[in-house]
Amino acid sequence: MAKYNPNVVEKKWQEFWAKNKTFEAKESNKKKYYVLEMLPYPSGNLHMGHIRNYTIGDVIARYKRMCGFDVLHPMGWDAFGLPAENAAREKNTHPAKWTYSNIENMKQELKQMGFSYDWDREVTTCKPEYYKWEQWLFIQMFKKNMAYKKLSYVNWCEDCQTVLAAEQVEKGCCWRCNSKVKQKELSQWFFKITDYADDLLLHCDKLEGWPQEVLTMQKNWIGKSIGASIKFQIQDREEEIEVFTTRPDTIFGATFMCIAPEHHLTSVLSKNNDNVKKFVEKIIEQSRASRDVEQLEKEGMFLDAYCINPITKKKLPIYVANFVLMEYGTGALMGVPAHDQRDFDFAQKYNIEKIAVISPDGKEVDADTLEEAYSDDGILINSQNFNGLQNREAIEKICDYFEKEKIGKKTFNFKLKDWGISRQRYWGTPIPIIYCDKCGIVPEDEKNLPVVLPEDAVLSETNPLLDIDYFKKAKCPKCGNENAKRETDTMDTFVESSWYFLRYCSPNYNEGMLNSDEVNHWAPIDQYIGGVEHAVMHLLYARYFTRVLKDMGFVNFKEPFTNLLTQGMITKETFECPNCRYLFPEEVVKKGDKYICQKCGIEVVVGKKTKMSKSKKNVVSPKELTKQYGADTIRLFCLFASPPHKTLIWNEDGIEGQSRFINRVWNLIEKYRDDIDSEEVYKGDSDKLNSWSLELYQKINLTIKKVTSDIEKFSFNTAISSIMELVNFIYLIPDGEKETQETQVIKLAIETIVLLLSPIIPHFAEESWKLLGKESVTTDEKWPTFFKDAIKTDEHTLVIQVNGKVRAKLTIDSNLNEETIKELALNNVNVQKFIEGKEIKKTILVQKKLINIVI
Repeated sequence: MAKYNPNVVEKKWQEFWAKNKTFEAKESNKKKYYVLEMLPYPSGNLHMGHIRNYTIGDVIARYKRMCGFDVLHPMGWDAFGLPAENAAREKNTHPAKWTYSNIENMKQELKQMGFSYDWDREVTTCKPEYYKWEQWLFIQMFKKNMAYKKLSYVNWCEDCQTVLAAEQVEKGCCWRCNSKVKQKELSQWFFKITDYADDLLLHCDKLEGWPQEVLTMQKNWIGKSIGASIKFQIQDREEEIEVFTTRPDTIFGATFMCIAPEHHLTSVLSKNNDNVKKFVEKIIEQSRASRDVEQLEKEGMFLDAYCINPITKKKLPIYVANFVLMEYGTGALMGVPAHDQRDFDFAQKYNIEKIAVISPDGKEVDADTLEEAYSDDGILINSQNFNGLQNREAIEKICDYFEKEKIGKKTFNFKLKDWGISRQRYWGTPIPIIYCDKCGIVPEDEKNLPVVLPEDAVLSETNPLLDIDYFKKAKCPKCGNENAKRETDTMDTFVESSWYFLRYCSPNYNEGMLNSDEVNHWAPIDQYIGGVEHAVMHLLYARYFTRVLKDMGFVNFKEPFTNLLTQGMITKETFECPNCRYLFPEEVVKKGDKYICQKCGIEVVVGKKTKMSKSKKNVVSPKELTKQYGADTIRLFCLFASPPHKTLIWNEDGIEGQSRFINRVWNLIEKYRDDIDSEEVYKGDSDKLNSWSLELYQKINLTIKKVTSDIEKFSFNTAISSIMELVNFIYLIPDGEKETQETQVIKLAIETIVLLLSPIIPHFAEESWKLLGKESVTTDEKWPTFFKDAIKTDEHTLVIQVNGKVRAKLTIDSNLNEETIKELALNNVNVQKFIEGKEIKKTILVQKKLINIVI
């Protein structure tokens, strides 16, 4: 019996696919399907986190091709950004050299994994032919006031020497280097994403193919609040303080005013008070994220000034406080200590008056006796003409009073702020702006695009573009001034990843940013696969850019991704040496119960299992695993070990098991191929079959039905389990002489197994198909179909309970296994309403009756 050799087989079929342009999207008359994984950052090597993501996408792409779709499945490189610059500095090389070298290396690794990309559509975001159109779009946005520059306090990472968007700050630290983020005032470029805030929020409820978790994150990030804008006159001054509040019903209880350290009135009212200046400097040093937490100790300073409550006419002391942020509302808030816990804590600390204006039953409340703020609904008290009203009902009437008296108005506010895209780093798209002493800020002439990033820059601790005279010096496109200066900031790398998926549709188009006919044919993307960590960065920005391009007439849709699958992380323990910091697994040797650093010889600390990350070096390279087991085994392991949306805990023992399964199928083909070589597959009446061949025939059709259904809903692990069950069944067939019909059923079973496995382990499937006397699965074969008449099965109604209460009923196939039944129950729309965000302690299945989900 010939032994299966994965390395020889895989190389053979990779060459065949490349030669035959097998995966080229043809824009044919077939129904189109666009499947996409987020383009990778070319950091040197793939790790298993990449492999899992791309394997999922490849299975979908291959399956859809076999189902008759014309499939677009492209790949490219998110090639600009700070990591390349930092890595190049560490390795004493240039970011361009580092990046292009990594691209070639990773491209070869992707091809070795058998991923079915249309490489003719490859895009690389650091190439001028790509970012030229990004610069062109920036100019169009500038002309429409959608891109603008302003002086602003920004999140500044000292280690990375650059600005970070709010989404790039995690728990007060830089998302890249984990160093503390502080505030810095800089003149920055912004995109007006807030112009689309309402529409972005509204359409969250229309994205039916997106996970609820991601939609909730986007809604919370956009953060629409409905309330009132109110003006408070500053005593003895002409200035007013405008506040936004969602609780205008509490204005009668406002007893103080707080403004942000960055508010323009802070310096005006402090009269150059040194103590206030020091306090402001201390607070501004902190990141916004650290100031926006409930546990933050509230600090403030009285500005020796008062404003007038416009409705009670009482004087309110004005404080500058650390918990007030300029980007929320107006950078000022009215303090209502009796009904807001944050204000209560501040008033307690600084001995400020409290006035209760809402009580649960409408009876008077002595605010001085409160131990905490009363934040529930109730009846208004101490509120003049509004006493006795239910507070929610009073909101509308109080807002009407504001507008009548011209002291305020009903309005709304968004948490989402404009996207700051300026980065003070070298390796990024140059911003196409010129500064002229005569004309001011002028966009580069479009015929001069692209503004090419110099690739001969010498890296330094600051942006090297500042030191390149031939780049900085520019001619004003408006007046011809030869002494104008070019912008040296570059764009945030998320700008590149906000439209790449559209460029794939016409990657070589030179007459414009996009070929609208081709984009509107392929897009929006039918299925997108990417990590949930991009929910409020990449995905939100991509939705924004698509709207901008729609309004400019490039595309006829506003939502870029119809369906979104957020794959779970792969986790692995970390190794950290006190001297050498994080270590790769191959840099550690186990001695007894201890792990030793091979660099310095001391014991390392084994950390908890966490997301595979190059920064923590707990990554596993697929390269060595592929040499040992073959790419198909690695693909199979990624799909079988865990459902795609769940975390996969790394365990190398599972790879051995998948290798054994592949060889088990190979041996089965070797065993029967001579017997079935001259036979046709069985197409007759199932009633004519004997007991085991009838059962096998039914099993074949049930397996096709189950695997088809599972792949459609991305339950790859259960799909593989079903194929394994079919393989096991064939092994139970008794040896000996067999009738023609029996041999034909075995042939049908084996061919079905190969076809069902082909999207999952394509090299093996191709070789097996060849062994069975065929040509190529990929180029010639369709997805198998099942015959309903051959499936003699029964159905029953399953009652789904959550904590013992009936929440849904389903009619299901009685042959489904327990894992599949649980998955159906947990994913039911009605059940999701009751379990979302809750911890599931256990599920109890009473076969053919009910399932109880305990939360």
